[in-house]
Amino acid sequence: MKFSEQWLREWVNPEVATRELAHQLTMAGLEVDAVEPVAAQFDKVVVGEVLSVEPHPDADRLRVCKVNVGSETLSIVCGAPNVAAGQKVPTALVGAQLPNGLKIKKSKLRGVESCGMLCSAVELGMAESSDGLMLLPGDAAAGTDVRQLLQLNDSTIEIGLTPNRGDCLSIAGIAREAGVVNQAAVTGPGIAEVVPGHDETFPVRLVAAEACPRYLGRVIKGVNPQAQTPLWMQERLRRSDVRSISPVVDVTNYVMLELGQPMHAFDLAMLAGGIEVRYAAEGERLTLLDGQEVTLQANTLVIADQNAPLAMAGVMGGEPSSVTGGTVDLFLESAFFNPDAIIGKARQYGLHTDSSHRFERGVDFELPTRAMQRATQLLLEIVGGQAGPVIEAVERDKLPQRRPITLRLARIKRLLGIELAAVQVTELLTRLGMTVMEQGDSWQVTPPSFRFDLAIEADLIEEVGRVYGYDELPTEAPRMALTVQLPRETQVGLERVRTLLVDRGYQEAITYSFVDEALQRLVTPDEVGIALANPISADMAVMRTSLWSGLLQALKYNQNRQQERVRLFEHGVKFSRRNGDIAEKGVVAGVVAGKLLPEQWSAKAVPADFFDVKVDMEGLLGLTGRTADYIFEAEGHPALHPGQSAAIKRTNGVPIGWIGKLHPKLEKELDFNGSVYLFEVSEEVFSDARKPEFVELSRFPSVRRDLAIVV
Repeated sequence: MKFSEQWLREWVNPEVATRELAHQLTMAGLEVDAVEPVAAQFDKVVVGEVLSVEPHPDADRLRVCKVNVGSETLSIVCGAPNVAAGQKVPTALVGAQLPNGLKIKKSKLRGVESCGMLCSAVELGMAESSDGLMLLPGDAAAGTDVRQLLQLNDSTIEIGLTPNRGDCLSIAGIAREAGVVNQAAVTGPGIAEVVPGHDETFPVRLVAAEACPRYLGRVIKGVNPQAQTPLWMQERLRRSDVRSISPVVDVTNYVMLELGQPMHAFDLAMLAGGIEVRYAAEGERLTLLDGQEVTLQANTLVIADQNAPLAMAGVMGGEPSSVTGGTVDLFLESAFFNPDAIIGKARQYGLHTDSSHRFERGVDFELPTRAMQRATQLLLEIVGGQAGPVIEAVERDKLPQRRPITLRLARIKRLLGIELAAVQVTELLTRLGMTVMEQGDSWQVTPPSFRFDLAIEADLIEEVGRVYGYDELPTEAPRMALTVQLPRETQVGLERVRTLLVDRGYQEAITYSFVDEALQRLVTPDEVGIALANPISADMAVMRTSLWSGLLQALKYNQNRQQERVRLFEHGVKFSRRNGDIAEKGVVAGVVAGKLLPEQWSAKAVPADFFDVKVDMEGLLGLTGRTADYIFEAEGHPALHPGQSAAIKRTNGVPIGWIGKLHPKLEKELDFNGSVYLFEVSEEVFSDARKPEFVELSRFPSVRRDLAIVV
């Protein structure tokens, strides 16, 4: 959203400079991206009235102009193609300094004296390109300073709004925020109800009332098609990066920028029967204002008459019914469209418009009536004509409902760390347009019709925090009562487990909990993985039932990059279903492939085998001090070699893990280089270690004997 600072200050004028105002808006959550002057610096440029235009005696493309600058009449040579007698144009006097560094001097062009320069918008630094001289209003007095006439001592402020703040896509919304922050009064333009000048109406029917529960229309007859948009409106539109097109279109754009209500005007002569707000029939076609012809889909809301669609609701109007230079009768619309019906529809057709940008975020559903009166008021002032009565079609039960939200004073203190008086909170929320009812140490707060982002208590606390000032909030660390957990002597820390494996040449891996379903089916065919409702990709579609799935992928990744010796371990959780519930179990697992020792000159290169991995497992279990309590028992596993696999069990027969060589079928299917060995053990093992106990030392010295026995 880009706007003129002068325009904003007509609504609210806090006693702060431009830089401070920009900082306030940023701290209120409306981040200011840029503050720029509306025109480059120049001086001694006044309104000049072109009295006459004569051909240059020695140059076909130059003209000799007599220009009245108020105090005198100057002779100026001009090469602009659009110069003509009777025009009012910016005139740089001798001694003027222009933005491009040019200093105007009295000079001779092809033998004719020139005492100044007639300027285009480019030469004044107000545009990047132009077709000729910049034309000023015909009622501008000759000699008036152009900076004063056009109010160029102004800045444009551009803010980058988050999607939840659609209420600030207007001068009215930004003024409301600036007023709240500065505790200043906000005064908009006076909007009075326009008394109808005739009784002609045009019928409106809501077929898709869920998508458009409110639609207002008004017939305006006898407008002047030759009228021009006043300069002040053109300038405000320009400073908001909106191009001036025609008075009627400019008024609808102006009201959108001022109040936040997108509007549209139809040529009444091009409408038949009445207005219907409905969904398009599949395959209907519409030529849009930009000349693009689209084939409408059935989920697209349209404004139609009895013959065909006229406009894509909330997005863009149609070309056949648009206002042209010959339009004398208008049908002006102002409506509320449900955001759910508009979201994504513009992108569906490769479009993005100011209207869709606002309707997707939510426009005040009570605003259409006020906007209709404001637009009518401006149109009658600029293009004349007579307005008929306002026709409103509304289904109030389908309008958004505003439900009260409970806000607690203690909760504000807890989340923001500040203590506010109840009267401060009430005033702050009231200034933001909310309806507030006090109930002791809490409030019942009803959000206004223009705020679609307020639904829970935390939203209201955020409003309090941002208006109070994020930079004013205290930076105290929260106080927490902590209980120190002393390590149990029967607990072997997982850090110790990691250290032992690293000391034995392993490296820790961290793999995804989401794995490829096909790979997991190979590793654990007897277990069904838990499918994700919204997987990141097809190869991460289920929760892992074994850490081996991820470790085998990591091994393959390393072997593909010329890593012949790979020893990886991982501590993590595997998932399964038990009695309909999801069960999680922590395990330590590993994979071994390649040589037993790193490549070296002092030892023969031999491949790791089952017993090497078994030794590592025995060392791991030895951390518990209960080596004798665990046994390795030959047993088959779907992922392991039938003759080289074993279940690790307690002596009472309770299984705690597996060890073995990867099944030859899987080894071939996964295309590994050489043999692959796997292990897995439950982390519960390390929470049941033998408690260290002191054994009394013998009081007697040891005795050694050398016995020779003859048999």
